[in-house]
Amino acid sequence: MRILKIAVVGAGLIGKKHIELILKNPDCILSGIVDPDRAAYGELARSLGVPLHHEIDDLLAENVDGIVISSPNQFHAEQAIKCIERCIPVLIEKPITDSLDDGIKLVQLVKNKSAKVLIGHHRAHSPILATARRIIVDNMLGRIVTIMGSALFYKPADYFEAGPWRTKIGGGPILINLIHEIGNFRSLCGEISAVQAIASSAIRQFPVEDTVVINFQFANGALGTFVLSDTAASARSWEHTSQENKSYPVSLDEDCYIVTGTMGSLSIPTMRIKYYKDSQAQSWLKPFENETISVDRMDPLECQLNHFLSVIRGTAKPLVSAEDGCKISELPRQ
Repeated sequence: MRILKIAVVGAGLIGKKHIELILKNPDCILSGIVDPDRAAYGELARSLGVPLHHEIDDLLAENVDGIVISSPNQFHAEQAIKCIERCIPVLIEKPITDSLDDGIKLVQLVKNKSAKVLIGHHRAHSPILATARRIIVDNMLGRIVTIMGSALFYKPADYFEAGPWRTKIGGGPILINLIHEIGNFRSLCGEISAVQAIASSAIRQFPVEDTVVINFQFANGALGTFVLSDTAASARSWEHTSQENKSYPVSLDEDCYIVTGTMGSLSIPTMRIKYYKDSQAQSWLKPFENETISVDRMDPLECQLNHFLSVIRGTAKPLVSAEDGCKISELPRQ
């Protein structure tokens, strides 16, 4: 099997993670990096023995099998279009674009070109989420009634100093963080039919939000709530509970999602399930059966890279397509 040449556009926080995984994967090699900050990333490129390009056009002149776009959100559409026009498979970090109009145009271009495009909602590749989906599909919880979720954490000042774009329109935790949660909610409960939200920037006072409270209605009748903040000192987030990203401390006693149904409830990611054995036991006066479902935890970003290589080779269709990525970004309002 031929070793695939993969380049990375944007060598910031997530870009470095993609580079690390490409270097570790025996089925691909890093062929180049694109970043305008030559002072910051020139030494990185030299140490890895790959060229550092100032613009994506310079990279596209070379022979590459696939490109990972992990640049700031506002550049996704323009850079992805250039890749698609050159018929180069591309993994676009979430969000697909920073505006709905650009997302819709990009989806249409992907269809017109039959392009190989994977959107970087890496949690879709998580074994935790796959196990939760199986529990729901197997009807262990009965008909889904509600889902409650949170992404509460405190981002330090140097996070924003390293990426000032995160303080401006197109950044902010809705597009950087919440978009992961929307993907997970859709995966667990189906399509979202209506949304209500209240946002605040009272703590950081940036042009973008720092805290949001959201209500969801799903097409199947289920309801959901979500609390998001990047200025809340809490461990109730996927990062601090899933054990998937070793950069974060882990709180093994916390959950970030609870899915409830007519027969039981599932706490994620501890995978503790409380359920009634049968309909005769359905009563708040009856005790629950208790179980903890085992999960083989893996890095979903590593799983995503392996999937992208399969997409490039034509042996798999994108798990999260451009259309899916746009649906996750496009929330109906009420």
